[in-house]
Amino acid sequence: MSDQFTRQAQEMFAAAQDARIPENIQAFVEDSVAKSRDAFEKISSVTQDNAKSVEGLVSAAQDGVKSLGEKMLENTAVNAEAAFDAAEEISRAKTLPEAARIQASFVQSQMSVAGAQTKELFELYTKVAQQSFETLNAVANNSFEKLKK
Repeated sequence: MSDQFTRQAQEMFAAAQDARIPENIQAFVEDSVAKSRDAFEKISSVTQDNAKSVEGLVSAAQDGVKSLGEKMLENTAVNAEAAFDAAEEISRAKTLPEAARIQASFVQSQMSVAGAQTKELFELYTKVAQQSFETLNAVANNSFEKLKK
């Protein structure tokens, strides 16, 4: 049985050596490979551009978050300094009503400052979010335009 299998395999290989691929099939396969390569190169180019754009987006977002963090630290330092100043002033008060007046003035002042700081942080956050959204939108539009071509 092994000899018969070997002989049949040899006959199949011999027949396959003489077999020809039709020209229309060869042309179709060559055209398909060329089109696949072209599509790959376009997608690869768009992907590389998107990677650069995402880098820019991430960098801009990091800068925005850094600005927010720095502003929060600045606000914390200003508020702490104001609290220490008020505590120092209260410690020098001669009477209880004077200490209460200083405390009330400090609280009133801090409420105003806190409102302004909150507004400022919200505006900064909104600016960062808007810039990030605009950059992301531009990247997406650019990608779609390139893929259309």
